Amino acid sequence: MVTEIKLGLCNPPEPIYLYVKNAELGGESYLWYHYDIEREKTIPVSQRALTGYLSELRFTTKEFKGKDNLKLDIVVSADELYVVRTGVETNFAKSFLLAASLVQDFSKPLIIVANAGDENTVFCNLYDAASKSRIEREWNKNADWATIIRDIQFRLGGTSSTIPSTPKLSVVPQPVPTQDLRVKNIRTLLDYPLDLVREWLQFQDVDRPSLLHISKINELVKTMCLAWAADKCEYPNHAESLYQKLVVDAVTNGADELTAINVWMQQLQTAKAGAV
Repeated sequence: MVTEIKLGLCNPPEPIYLYVKNAELGGESYLWYHYDIEREKTIPVSQRALTGYLSELRFTTKEFKGKDNLKLDIVVSADELYVVRTGVETNFAKSFLLAASLVQDFSKPLIIVANAGDENTVFCNLYDAASKSRIEREWNKNADWATIIRDIQFRLGGTSSTIPSTPKLSVVPQPVPTQDLRVKNIRTLLDYPLDLVREWLQFQDVDRPSLLHISKINELVKTMCLAWAADKCEYPNHAESLYQKLVVDAVTNGADELTAINVWMQQLQTAKAGAV
């Protein structure tokens, strides 16, 4: 079934971003909003729910007050392509992930609802759009978030092609992450000092990763990861062998690199906690 193409004036085919926040503007309360970059203006969204097909989960890095912050993008195909952007450590992200982890068939539409919590927090409720029934999982602040994200991404990869007559993410051109952005995202995840990256690049006689051969960039990524693991594992060889298995081999087999690194980090932290 082919989606009807409307002719005439229209807006550019770009994603609509929704940012999560419990706030008030001009006497109007809201839980998420658009942001007009050109006018530097916050535009509250009064509707608390978004109905559509979950297309993708991905990480992105945004700078805020001079510091890089890792965000979770929840990509939804509906009448337009929507991206719900929230911090990976927020209650909204965690409550969404807990509920989404129970969904086995992403070819069916979902309703994503923003709900106000205490002290300006925002939580997410997830519903089956057809039955209007809530998809609920018990709150667990210590859940294995990296594994949950990886599992959802895996299921999305197997079902996204079956979503009927709605714009899929692949229809809208997305910028391919540059090697500079790749290094930036991983450095942010690891909280690795920027000065050390710059120093490493200077030794290679370049000022940014994209000027290097891919093998050198892979070397930089491994250097950052093993530096993070230095005090997390009694035996360095163990951290490196796990890195090869959980990151290098996983990425070779099609896994998302940031998710793979997150899984590797949690594995080492769990092992360290068990040894204490």
